[in-house]
Formats: sequence, C-alpha cells, structure tokens
Amino acid sequence: MSLKVYNSLTRQKEEFKPQKGNEVTMYVCGPTVYDLSHIGHARSAVAFDVIYRYLKYRGYDVKYTRNYTDIDDKIINRANKDAVPWNEISERYITAFDEDMAALGVELPTFRPKATATIKEMLNVIQTLINKGFAYVLDGDVYYSVRKFKDYGKLSGKNIEELEAGARVEVDERKEDPLDFALWKASKPGEPWWESPWGKGRPGWHIECSAMSQKFLGETIDIHGGGKDLIFPHHENEIAQSEGATGRPFVRYWIHNGFVNIEKEKMSKSLGNILTIRDALGDYSAEVIRLFLLSSHYRSPIDYSEESLRDAETALDRFYKTVERIESNWPDIKNAPLDKNRGSLQLFIDAMDDDFNTAYTIGRIFDEVNNANRLMDDAIKSGVDRKLKEVLPVIMAIFREMGKILGVFNKTTEEYFQEKKMYLNIPPEEIDKIIATRTEARKNKDFKKADEIRKSLEEKGILLEDTAKGTIWRVKIK
Repeated sequence: MSLKVYNSLTRQKEEFKPQKGNEVTMYVCGPTVYDLSHIGHARSAVAFDVIYRYLKYRGYDVKYTRNYTDIDDKIINRANKDAVPWNEISERYITAFDEDMAALGVELPTFRPKATATIKEMLNVIQTLINKGFAYVLDGDVYYSVRKFKDYGKLSGKNIEELEAGARVEVDERKEDPLDFALWKASKPGEPWWESPWGKGRPGWHIECSAMSQKFLGETIDIHGGGKDLIFPHHENEIAQSEGATGRPFVRYWIHNGFVNIEKEKMSKSLGNILTIRDALGDYSAEVIRLFLLSSHYRSPIDYSEESLRDAETALDRFYKTVERIESNWPDIKNAPLDKNRGSLQLFIDAMDDDFNTAYTIGRIFDEVNNANRLMDDAIKSGVDRKLKEVLPVIMAIFREMGKILGVFNKTTEEYFQEKKMYLNIPPEEIDKIIATRTEARKNKDFKKADEIRKSLEEKGILLEDTAKGTIWRVKIK
C-alpha cells in the first residue's frame, strides 16, 4: 500500500509522491512568541512530529522547517505591557516553546528560522510582487492586491463575493480594496523597524512564511502544515504571495490538524479556558498527553477533559503493566529482533499509510496488549509456553517499532512507574514517613494500625509490598 495523505487543497486523499525522488520538503507554521504555548500548539506540534517521524521511518530524506514569528503586534503589545524590549519577549517565549517541545518529546525540525533573521528574503519577495503588479506602495506600507491573483480562495473555498460580504479582513480605508492585506508596515513611533526601499518598517505576518519556505526549502514544497485555523487568511495569503512571486505552484500537499476544545468548549481567551502546555504537564505526564493527542485522527477535533486524560493514563498503565509482566516472566524475549519480512508490522504500516492514522494504529497496539495477556494467561494455565515464545517477541518488537514513530511506549517499565510517583497528590517523602510509622507499628505488633495505614495509602493510589529488605511502594494501576 502506498502512502496517502488528505490534501486540504483538493479535499481528498492522494497518493504521496515527493517532487524530488526520495527527498521531502515540509514547512509547518510555528508559534507567535508572545506568551506560553497552549494545548492547541501541542496538538499541531505532536501531529507533525509524528508525520515527520513516519516519513523518516519510511526512508524519506525529510527537510523540515518550523518557524518562529518573533515580530508581531502581539509581541509589541506584550512588551509595552511588561515594559521590556520587544526582543526580550520574543526570546523569552522562544525558550519557553523549545522547553515545552522537548518536554513533549517533539523532535527538532531541520530548520527553525526566526522571522527577524529573514527580513532580506521578505524584502526580495515583496519587491518581486511590486514589480509583477501584485502589490502596491502606500505611504510606506506595501499591500497585496488580492483581486490580481485569480486563484485567491482556492484553499479555503472562499470567493471574493463572500469576503466582501463580511469576512474578517484588515480595515484600512486607504487601501485600494478592503480585501488587500499588508506585506510591509511603515513603522510607528516606538516600534521596532528595519530599512526597506519604502522606508523604515516591519513585515506583515503572512509574508514571513513565504520567504522562509523559499529560503530553506525552495519555491515549490511538498508539504505545508498547520492548524485548520490558519487556512484563512494566513495560508490563503501565503499561496497568493508565493505563487504571485514565483509563477509556480507553492505547495503540493496541504495538511491541517483539527482544533482542541476544552471540556467541549472552543478554547479562547474570551472564555478564559486557555490551557498552557505547562499547565497540562503539571497534571499529566508528557506521554499521557501525547497518547491523548494521538488517539484521535489528526484532522478530527478533540476534547481535552479530565475524563479523556484519565482514559489515556489508564491505557498507558495497562500497556506498561503488560510489558512488565512479559519482562518479569520471560526476560529472554525482551529484546528479540523483529523480522520485518514476516508481515507482522503490515497492519500498522497500512494504518499509518492511510493519512497517518494514529488512532487506528494505537487501537491495534492495544489489541496486541490484550493478545499478549491472553497468551500469558493460557501459558500459565496449561504450563506450555511454546506458542507464547513464538508470538511475544513479535509483539514486543512491534511495540518498539511503533514507539519510534508515535513517540509513546518508549520508556522502560521502571522509568514509567517511577514517573507516576511524581503525579501523586501526596509527596514521596511524606509517603516514606507514613511507611516508617507503619513499620514501627508492625514492630510493636500493632497490626491493626499497620493495616489501617496500608488501606489509607491504597485509597490514595499507593500500594505497599513488604519484602525481606523492607517495605516498598508503587503507584496503584487503574
């Protein structure tokens, strides 16, 4: 089966064929760095991280660019509010974004350019658009003339009449047409600026991605990605700019991820329900969050709720408990190699080849978890483990292979269960004190008190095990 992707431009699945043999060029819109990143940013970053991983797994040489918008009205406003230089804000939140991505296990792209480091390339694209009649200068500003680009609206499905009737556009009565958008903005007092042929100013938001994708990946790229909220106007404007400047197709496959809702409501500042990645990581491990994000198809909307995160955590508990059971009872098969020619992986590869269907892939992984437990139960009952020793190595190898792609299921069981201790409502040192009290009660033969302590801890999700070397504790698996 060949790899098929859903192309937002054609609104259908298409066979994926890079324009240059085995080389894939991919650009994904990064954050505007004026605040901490939220769970919507995580959804996009994790979705395209898996796409990046899978393309490499399939043997492609992937050149992946994800930018930072480090100059923007939001950044300037935040800097004025905090009474600090604008670039202090952008650097602060670039660092925070990178830390969040590392915490989520998101691999570094090939290129991570800043908008402010690509001003020269933006000026070149803008000048080309002016020379070709797609843009005009107005009092130091430069605007793109939307009506000059005959295919405007082909990605979003919007037409000029719809836009005129009230779509969200920039309001400026000086413009030749209310639909036209800014490529370059003349500087205002107190704002950062760069020299340009039209005077001191700074770039508009849309032009940076056209310039950066051309600089790092070429005039036509294979994949351009981002959230569905970017389809209009941002990606629509990118197409108009890029194709107006080069006369060539800009993107061959447009890929967009779905929205994240919070407790069934759209995430928005007006509702006060913005959930930062750091807030989420304070409640759940990165692996739980990744599994939650990947358990739905990347194009589908997902709802972040306590129930959905607990479900993901419970599923991970079951996975690692199964692996621990295998390793404890049959340690010789832990690192058995996978014979990829046996077809055991084909079901998983087919799922990923079908528009990166992580939801189906994860479902099949847990089918294998159930299969492994049935095999172990049968072997224990019958006392014969021949079939088990044939199948379990394959299952364990599948776990390893899919873990590389998904960025989940990669921890050792020791690492996983140790990490769970960090998310208890009671500090580990407090648990140790309580265990010491119980140990003292047992020495004094106060077994009633010792049992009460055990039950109290179990209600808090902590299990005790008395061993020859003392009492040890672990987190209760749901």
